[in-house]
Amino acid sequence: MALPWILLLLFSSLASVSFTQSTLTLDYYAKTCPKFEEIVRDVVLQKQQQFPVAAAATLSLFFHDCAVDGCDASVLIKPTAFTKPELEHDINHSLAGDGFDLISRIKTALELACPGVVSCADILATATRNLVVMTGGPHYKVPLGRKDSLVSQASSVEGKLPRANETIDQMIKTFQGLGFNIQEMVALVGGGHTIGFAHCKEFANRIFGTPDPTMNPKLAERLRGMCANYTTNTDMAAFLDVITPGTFDNMFFKNLMKGLGVLGSDQLLLSDPRTRPFVEKYANDSQAFSIDFAHAMEKLNIYQVKIGNQGEVRRRCDAVNTAQM
Repeated sequence: MALPWILLLLFSSLASVSFTQSTLTLDYYAKTCPKFEEIVRDVVLQKQQQFPVAAAATLSLFFHDCAVDGCDASVLIKPTAFTKPELEHDINHSLAGDGFDLISRIKTALELACPGVVSCADILATATRNLVVMTGGPHYKVPLGRKDSLVSQASSVEGKLPRANETIDQMIKTFQGLGFNIQEMVALVGGGHTIGFAHCKEFANRIFGTPDPTMNPKLAERLRGMCANYTTNTDMAAFLDVITPGTFDNMFFKNLMKGLGVLGSDQLLLSDPRTRPFVEKYANDSQAFSIDFAHAMEKLNIYQVKIGNQGEVRRRCDAVNTAQM
């Protein structure tokens, strides 16, 4: 089959509170910040129209945040001379700047409308959902009332986020650590990767030297040409859905059936008997994929959230309030 051009882009966890959904509410800001939803929607729309990779960047940012000690915006905190936050861990170095920029834009707008009210964690969770919908994905509930973390430590990250070329055993262990079963894992991976991208270094082992025989030869050839200078231009990246990049659909799973998975760990989803049934199911039933992804995201976005005095509402998302005094 003839492959469409794969677009290359220049840019680029869970420990405390036992959560019950009653601690968060869908109308949390109804009285304190009534324009919350409107402001988030407008800023997200503007950003996504200007930079179509914002959806993938924000979804990845959200997962990297939640997977390390809960959905608390800890991944947004920047390093200082005295701190080494989650961002300093190498697995977070590939997070694209558009996700951070979007959250900063929304926070600025909300601080003008209702200062000191809306948490960065709620902004990130809501913006992610809106972008999923905007790119064609399912709508799912995002209850509100999360507080922002008081700490962020790079030492907390290791082992809580899946690597690009892990084995299925490793992936299952990582997601089980987050409370997800195998079906939910496949749905979440598919949802993140149907609009996602990866840097060339994350799949270089599949295309250079002896090519991975499970990859479609035409895809391998195209990627080799596009990533020829990846060691010097480390920002080079390719979309993980090579047929309908930037669109939330089930094409990612159809691609795997044809050897069109970019990451080795993605292609393994087809070959392993524990995950293959779900790949086949979602490749043939887009509605089932959307439903299962939505359920998994509803479960993820309330994962070990901070409430009450377990956190704070940051004045700016890249630093805890005490560091700003």
